[in-house]
Amino acid sequence: MPNIQWQKSSYSAANNECVEVRAVDGAVELRESDDGHITLRTTPAALADLLHSVKAGEFDHHT
Repeated sequence: MPNIQWQKSSYSAANNECVEVRAVDGAVELRESDDGHITLRTTPAALADLLHSVKAGEFDHHT
């Protein structure tokens, strides 16, 4: 797999407790910055659907 730079939110500043993301071969990969050996790989459409659902509050009852 190519060495493609991970990106994290500018809101995390110097903090290493955040989610990082990168695009690789038409897919999207996510990982926690403090536990980088575990990577979730998905499609851009599936990630967009997840983010839309989170923003809409569809998972708020799980807190």
